[in-house]
Amino acid sequence: MDHEARHADTPPEPRADETPARHPGDSRDETLDERADRNWAELLQELRVTQMGVQILTGFLLTLPFQQRFGELDTAQRTVYLCLVVLSVIATGLLVAPVSLHRMLFRKHLKARLVTSADRLARVGLVVLALVVTGTVLLIFDVVVGWTAAVVAAVGALVLFALLWVVLPLGLMRRARAGGE
Repeated sequence: MDHEARHADTPPEPRADETPARHPGDSRDETLDERADRNWAELLQELRVTQMGVQILTGFLLTLPFQQRFGELDTAQRTVYLCLVVLSVIATGLLVAPVSLHRMLFRKHLKARLVTSADRLARVGLVVLALVVTGTVLLIFDVVVGWTAAVVAAVGALVLFALLWVVLPLGLMRRARAGGE
């Protein structure tokens, strides 16, 4: 019996884009491509929020040297300010990079890689954004009320970000796994 006759009644292997991609506890019946498309759309919605915020924050920081009181900053405050500008530019780059990736990879059949890379960039971008916001709180409180209050406010901001952006999601995942949700 030749090769073709032996496999005539065997259905062909499904292509990766036609294979349902089920994860435990996920009732969606979608292909890998459909999952990548959905994940990309969800990531874009998240990035729209963060991109606007980081761009507004960067714009705010870039206008500070043109304010009258900027000349009154001491050396330490100017150093903090310049570090914040650099971090803000890095955060902007990280959070806008997925758009550039999409443009470069458009129609190259690399959606899954695009989503994975964009997710990583967004995660690092959020960490840098938390540092920028925390540092901005530090600088503003230092200028307005003093160093001690600035450190307390900055630590409070950083703890808030850690609780909302890390501890809460991890807790929800842990509860979902424990409860079989």
